[in-house]
Amino acid sequence: MKNPMLYFAVLLFAAAAMITGFWACSSKPVKEEAVQKPFSQVVTPQWAKNAVIYEVNTRQFTSEGTFKAFASHLPRLRELGVDILWFMPIHPIGEERRKGGLGSYYSIQDYKGVNPEFGTFDDFKELVSQAHEMGFKVILDWVANHTAFDHPWVNENPEWYNRDENGDIVSPYDWTDVADLNYNDNPALWDAMIDALKFWVAEANIDGYRCDVAGMVPTAFWERARVELDAIKPVFMLAEDEGQRDLMQKAFDANYGWEFHHIMNSIAKGEKTAKDVWSYFAREDSLFAPSSYRMMFTSNHDENSWNGTEFERMGEGAKAFAVMSYTIP
Repeated sequence: MKNPMLYFAVLLFAAAAMITGFWACSSKPVKEEAVQKPFSQVVTPQWAKNAVIYEVNTRQFTSEGTFKAFASHLPRLRELGVDILWFMPIHPIGEERRKGGLGSYYSIQDYKGVNPEFGTFDDFKELVSQAHEMGFKVILDWVANHTAFDHPWVNENPEWYNRDENGDIVSPYDWTDVADLNYNDNPALWDAMIDALKFWVAEANIDGYRCDVAGMVPTAFWERARVELDAIKPVFMLAEDEGQRDLMQKAFDANYGWEFHHIMNSIAKGEKTAKDVWSYFAREDSLFAPSSYRMMFTSNHDENSWNGTEFERMGEGAKAFAVMSYTIP
């Protein structure tokens, strides 16, 4: 360990906090002196508190790239200490304007379908059942902001999409393989999307969702969706977002600890110190309700794809930062 200050900070955290786990979600107290106390009406399932979330990339997890092949690894993951299995999108991938030969999981062709490369809907249901029998919970990655260009909605409901001055459907950012949905003045879109969300909870018995770019979809949509999903069974909702506090008031249990992740990367580079960790949590305590969670992590699929693995970004500190992500409040 080249940075003794960091080493001391990690030991201090380890001694002071309960071990919760890599990708752990933990609650934090709100400062009493906060002028405007943050609040949350979300009732988080007990099983989601202090849980270890494991991201599953079905295609790359095994050489077969199938649900059945993944299922054989459940005992090992349970022994590892995993509580919640988060499956990256399992839906059919769009072919129109596809990027590369395999395409992106986040270009959804059918919200109620299963990518045939992974298996069948019944295969997935059986996997969820096996996982539940072993004590896991299962959440599914959900892409509500955009669809593939060959999703049936493009032709059946063209008014559901955002368009440019020429009338052409637009893509968000440089995601040229997906079509941007328009939630404004389209209540039928809200109905269809919530119907699809309810389908997987009711028919496959999943336990919640990790919602891609949640902040790009109206908060009111998520709030309505949460009510209707909870009416089926209590769910856990994780937002890929950190900046929008309103998402955490009635819709989501947890969001990403992106800023803390960047702080850890900066400490590893010598650009920040352990003091920045304390400053981060002091600010977080004033922004979010004590019942809201940050999902802390040292890596995920986005980071691996664009910025390198945790070992490339954090060097010799990678394991120390993993310990920190377990033990921070």
